[in-house]
Amino acid sequence: MNIIDFENVHVGYDNTVILKEITLKIKEHEHWAILGANGSGKSTLLKLFQSELHPRSDVEFKKEIMGERTYSIFDLKKKLGIITNALHDHFAVAGSFLDGYEVVLSGFYSSIGVFKYQDFTAEQHQKALDTLAYLEMEHLKEKKVYAMSTGELRRCIVARAFIHDPKAFILDEPTTGLDIKAQRMLIRMLQQISKHASIILVTHHLEEVFEEITHVALLHQNTIFKSGPKDEILTSKELSKVFDMDLQIAEKEGRYYIESIHE
Repeated sequence: MNIIDFENVHVGYDNTVILKEITLKIKEHEHWAILGANGSGKSTLLKLFQSELHPRSDVEFKKEIMGERTYSIFDLKKKLGIITNALHDHFAVAGSFLDGYEVVLSGFYSSIGVFKYQDFTAEQHQKALDTLAYLEMEHLKEKKVYAMSTGELRRCIVARAFIHDPKAFILDEPTTGLDIKAQRMLIRMLQQISKHASIILVTHHLEEVFEEITHVALLHQNTIFKSGPKDEILTSKELSKVFDMDLQIAEKEGRYYIESIHE
Protein backbone atom coordinates (compact mmCIF):
# COMPACT_ATOMS: atom_id res chain seq x y z
CA MET A 1 0.00 0.00 0.00
CA ASN A 2 1.09 3.57 -0.69
CA ILE A 3 0.98 5.93 2.27
CA ILE A 4 1.16 8.92 -0.08
CA ASP A 5 0.52 8.82 -3.82
CA PHE A 6 0.48 12.26 -5.47
CA GLU A 7 0.82 13.00 -9.18
CA ASN A 8 0.85 16.49 -10.73
CA VAL A 9 -0.69 18.16 -7.68
CA HIS A 10 -0.94 21.96 -7.70
CA VAL A 11 -2.01 23.75 -4.54
CA GLY A 12 -2.18 27.30 -3.25
CA TYR A 13 -4.31 30.07 -1.81
CA ASP A 14 -6.84 31.96 -3.95
CA ASN A 15 -5.04 32.58 -7.26
CA THR A 16 -1.52 32.11 -5.86
CA VAL A 17 0.10 28.73 -6.56
CA ILE A 18 2.41 27.70 -3.70
CA LEU A 19 3.30 24.21 -4.85
CA LYS A 20 3.19 22.94 -8.43
CA GLU A 21 3.53 19.58 -10.17
CA ILE A 22 3.96 17.73 -6.88
CA THR A 23 4.63 14.06 -7.58
CA LEU A 24 5.48 11.90 -4.57
CA LYS A 25 4.96 8.24 -3.79
CA ILE A 26 5.72 6.93 -0.29
CA LYS A 27 5.21 3.21 0.23
CA GLU A 28 4.35 1.48 3.47
CA HIS A 29 7.44 0.62 5.56
CA GLU A 30 9.55 3.30 3.85
CA HIS A 31 10.96 6.16 5.94
CA TRP A 32 11.27 9.57 4.31
CA ALA A 33 12.70 13.01 4.93
CA ILE A 34 11.32 15.92 2.92
CA LEU A 35 13.95 18.66 2.95
CA GLY A 36 13.53 22.24 1.89
CA ALA A 37 14.67 25.73 2.79
CA ASN A 38 12.42 28.16 4.64
CA GLY A 39 9.73 29.42 2.27
CA SER A 40 9.97 26.38 0.00
CA GLY A 41 6.41 25.24 0.72
CA LYS A 42 6.91 22.70 3.52
CA SER A 43 4.00 24.05 5.57
CA THR A 44 1.73 23.94 2.53
CA LEU A 45 2.77 20.35 1.84
CA LEU A 46 1.92 19.43 5.44
CA LYS A 47 -1.55 20.92 5.03
CA LEU A 48 -1.94 18.88 1.85
CA PHE A 49 -1.03 15.71 3.76
CA GLN A 50 -3.63 16.62 6.40
CA SER A 51 -6.24 17.49 3.76
CA GLU A 52 -6.50 21.01 5.17
CA LEU A 53 -5.75 22.16 1.62
CA HIS A 54 -6.91 20.52 -1.57
CA PRO A 55 -5.40 20.41 -5.07
CA ARG A 56 -6.47 22.89 -7.71
CA SER A 57 -9.16 21.29 -9.83
CA ASP A 58 -8.27 23.06 -13.09
CA VAL A 59 -5.48 20.53 -13.81
CA GLU A 60 -5.60 16.74 -13.90
CA PHE A 61 -4.06 15.22 -10.78
CA LYS A 62 -3.95 12.19 -8.51
CA LYS A 63 -4.09 12.50 -4.73
CA GLU A 64 -4.39 9.33 -2.68
CA ILE A 65 -3.62 8.88 1.01
CA MET A 66 -3.52 5.34 2.42
CA GLY A 67 -4.73 4.09 -0.95
CA GLU A 68 -7.92 6.17 -0.79
CA ARG A 69 -9.03 9.19 -2.80
CA THR A 70 -11.82 10.04 -0.37
CA TYR A 71 -11.79 9.49 3.38
CA SER A 72 -13.05 10.68 6.74
CA ILE A 73 -10.68 13.22 8.31
CA PHE A 74 -11.26 11.60 11.72
CA ASP A 75 -10.31 8.16 10.34
CA LEU A 76 -7.33 9.68 8.54
CA LYS A 77 -5.98 11.07 11.82
CA LYS A 78 -6.00 7.55 13.25
CA LYS A 79 -3.99 6.20 10.33
CA LEU A 80 -1.58 9.14 10.15
CA GLY A 81 0.10 10.40 13.31
CA ILE A 82 0.66 14.06 12.41
CA ILE A 83 2.88 16.00 14.82
CA THR A 84 3.25 19.75 14.27
CA ASN A 85 4.78 22.53 16.31
CA ALA A 86 1.36 24.22 16.31
CA LEU A 87 -0.12 21.16 18.06
CA HIS A 88 2.73 21.25 20.60
CA ASP A 89 2.14 24.94 21.30
CA HIS A 90 -1.60 24.35 21.68
CA PHE A 91 -1.02 21.61 24.25
CA ALA A 92 1.47 23.75 26.13
CA VAL A 93 -1.23 26.39 26.70
CA ALA A 94 -4.65 24.70 26.57
CA GLY A 95 -3.46 21.41 28.04
CA SER A 96 -1.07 22.68 30.69
CA PHE A 97 -3.19 21.10 33.48
CA LEU A 98 -2.89 17.58 32.02
CA ASP A 99 -0.41 14.95 33.12
CA GLY A 100 1.54 12.74 30.71
CA TYR A 101 -0.93 9.87 31.02
CA GLU A 102 -3.87 12.14 30.14
CA VAL A 103 -2.03 13.58 27.14
CA VAL A 104 -1.56 10.08 25.75
CA LEU A 105 -5.11 8.96 26.63
CA SER A 106 -6.61 12.03 24.92
CA GLY A 107 -5.42 10.61 21.60
CA PHE A 108 -8.44 8.28 21.50
CA TYR A 109 -10.75 11.29 21.06
CA SER A 110 -8.22 13.62 19.39
CA SER A 111 -9.04 16.11 22.14
CA ILE A 112 -6.95 18.54 24.16
CA GLY A 113 -7.82 17.05 27.50
CA VAL A 114 -9.76 14.22 29.12
CA PHE A 115 -13.38 14.96 29.98
CA LYS A 116 -16.14 13.33 32.02
CA TYR A 117 -18.37 12.76 28.99
CA GLN A 118 -15.65 10.69 27.28
CA ASP A 119 -16.17 6.98 27.89
CA PHE A 120 -12.79 5.23 27.97
CA THR A 121 -12.72 1.44 28.09
CA ALA A 122 -10.45 -0.60 30.33
CA GLU A 123 -8.60 -1.65 27.15
CA GLN A 124 -7.97 1.98 26.21
CA HIS A 125 -6.61 2.79 29.65
CA GLN A 126 -4.33 -0.23 29.41
CA LYS A 127 -3.19 0.79 25.92
CA ALA A 128 -2.18 4.21 27.26
CA LEU A 129 -0.16 2.56 30.03
CA ASP A 130 1.41 0.10 27.60
CA THR A 131 2.35 2.94 25.24
CA LEU A 132 4.08 4.87 28.01
CA ALA A 133 5.96 1.72 29.03
CA TYR A 134 6.96 0.74 25.48
CA LEU A 135 8.27 4.22 24.72
CA GLU A 136 10.11 4.37 28.07
CA MET A 137 8.05 7.30 29.34
CA GLU A 138 6.53 5.92 32.51
CA HIS A 139 8.31 8.63 34.53
CA LEU A 140 6.09 11.22 32.76
CA LYS A 141 2.82 9.51 33.67
CA GLU A 142 1.95 11.87 36.54
CA LYS A 143 4.03 14.88 35.51
CA LYS A 144 1.97 17.94 34.56
CA VAL A 145 2.46 19.54 31.17
CA TYR A 146 3.29 22.91 32.77
CA ALA A 147 6.22 21.22 34.57
CA MET A 148 7.51 19.37 31.50
CA SER A 149 10.44 20.40 29.37
CA THR A 150 9.84 21.05 25.67
CA GLY A 151 11.32 17.64 24.85
CA GLU A 152 9.15 15.81 27.37
CA LEU A 153 5.96 17.35 26.03
CA ARG A 154 7.03 16.64 22.44
CA ARG A 155 7.49 12.95 23.27
CA CYS A 156 4.11 12.81 25.03
CA ILE A 157 2.44 14.23 21.92
CA VAL A 158 4.17 11.65 19.72
CA ALA A 159 3.02 8.91 22.15
CA ARG A 160 -0.52 10.34 21.90
CA ALA A 161 -0.47 9.63 18.16
CA PHE A 162 1.09 6.19 18.71
CA ILE A 163 -2.03 5.16 20.66
CA HIS A 164 -3.86 4.36 17.38
CA ASP A 165 -1.04 2.24 15.91
CA PRO A 166 -0.96 4.48 12.81
CA LYS A 167 0.57 3.32 9.57
CA ALA A 168 2.75 6.43 9.38
CA PHE A 169 3.93 9.42 11.39
CA ILE A 170 4.36 12.80 9.72
CA LEU A 171 6.49 15.17 11.79
CA ASP A 172 7.08 18.85 11.18
CA GLU A 173 10.64 19.80 12.21
CA PRO A 174 10.36 17.60 15.31
CA THR A 175 13.53 18.77 17.09
CA THR A 176 12.66 22.49 16.98
CA GLY A 177 13.21 24.04 20.41
CA LEU A 178 14.98 20.98 21.84
CA ASP A 179 18.45 20.96 23.38
CA ILE A 180 21.04 18.37 22.32
CA LYS A 181 20.02 15.76 24.90
CA ALA A 182 16.30 16.15 24.14
CA GLN A 183 17.01 15.89 20.40
CA ARG A 184 18.85 12.59 20.91
CA MET A 185 16.04 11.21 23.08
CA LEU A 186 13.39 12.14 20.52
CA ILE A 187 15.37 10.63 17.63
CA ARG A 188 15.80 7.39 19.61
CA MET A 189 12.04 7.37 20.17
CA LEU A 190 11.42 7.79 16.43
CA GLN A 191 13.86 4.98 15.71
CA GLN A 192 11.84 2.74 18.02
CA ILE A 193 8.57 3.78 16.35
CA SER A 194 10.07 3.17 12.89
CA LYS A 195 9.91 -0.57 13.64
CA HIS A 196 6.11 -0.30 13.52
CA ALA A 197 5.23 2.59 11.22
CA SER A 198 6.61 4.69 8.39
CA ILE A 199 8.29 7.94 9.44
CA ILE A 200 7.97 11.06 7.28
CA LEU A 201 10.02 14.06 8.42
CA VAL A 202 9.29 17.48 6.90
CA THR A 203 12.24 19.67 7.79
CA HIS A 204 15.13 21.91 6.84
CA HIS A 205 17.41 20.31 9.45
CA LEU A 206 19.81 17.79 7.89
CA GLU A 207 20.72 16.46 11.34
CA GLU A 208 17.15 15.17 11.82
CA VAL A 209 17.69 12.60 9.06
CA PHE A 210 18.48 9.57 11.20
CA GLU A 211 19.90 6.23 10.08
CA GLU A 212 16.57 4.48 9.44
CA ILE A 213 15.44 7.11 6.91
CA THR A 214 15.51 5.32 3.55
CA HIS A 215 14.38 8.01 1.09
CA VAL A 216 14.59 11.77 0.67
CA ALA A 217 12.59 14.29 -1.34
CA LEU A 218 13.92 17.79 -1.98
CA LEU A 219 11.58 20.80 -2.16
CA HIS A 220 12.95 23.57 -4.36
CA GLN A 221 11.38 26.27 -6.52
CA ASN A 222 7.87 25.32 -5.42
CA THR A 223 8.08 21.67 -6.41
CA ILE A 224 9.72 18.35 -5.54
CA PHE A 225 12.58 18.48 -7.96
CA LYS A 226 14.37 15.32 -6.77
CA SER A 227 13.41 12.25 -4.75
CA GLY A 228 14.77 8.78 -4.24
CA PRO A 229 17.04 6.66 -2.04
CA LYS A 230 18.79 8.69 0.65
CA ASP A 231 22.35 8.08 -0.51
CA GLU A 232 21.50 9.27 -4.04
CA ILE A 233 19.77 12.48 -2.96
CA LEU A 234 21.81 13.75 0.01
CA THR A 235 24.74 14.95 -2.03
CA SER A 236 26.68 18.20 -1.89
CA LYS A 237 25.47 19.11 -5.37
CA GLU A 238 21.76 18.64 -4.68
CA LEU A 239 21.70 20.22 -1.21
CA SER A 240 23.68 23.21 -2.47
CA LYS A 241 20.83 23.81 -4.95
CA VAL A 242 18.14 23.46 -2.29
CA PHE A 243 19.75 25.86 0.18
CA ASP A 244 21.30 28.17 -2.44
CA MET A 245 24.82 28.01 -1.07
CA ASP A 246 27.94 25.93 -1.62
CA LEU A 247 27.70 23.06 0.87
CA GLN A 248 30.00 20.11 1.36
CA ILE A 249 28.02 17.15 2.73
CA ALA A 250 29.62 14.22 4.53
CA GLU A 251 28.26 10.97 5.96
CA LYS A 252 29.30 8.87 8.91
CA GLU A 253 27.58 5.69 10.09
CA GLY A 254 24.36 6.55 8.30
CA ARG A 255 24.11 10.16 9.54
CA TYR A 256 24.64 13.11 7.20
CA TYR A 257 26.07 16.48 8.19
CA ILE A 258 27.42 19.69 6.69
CA GLU A 259 31.20 19.37 6.62
CA SER A 260 31.88 22.85 5.26
CA ILE A 261 30.20 25.91 3.79
CA HIS A 262 31.78 28.03 1.08
CA GLU A 263 30.31 31.52 0.70
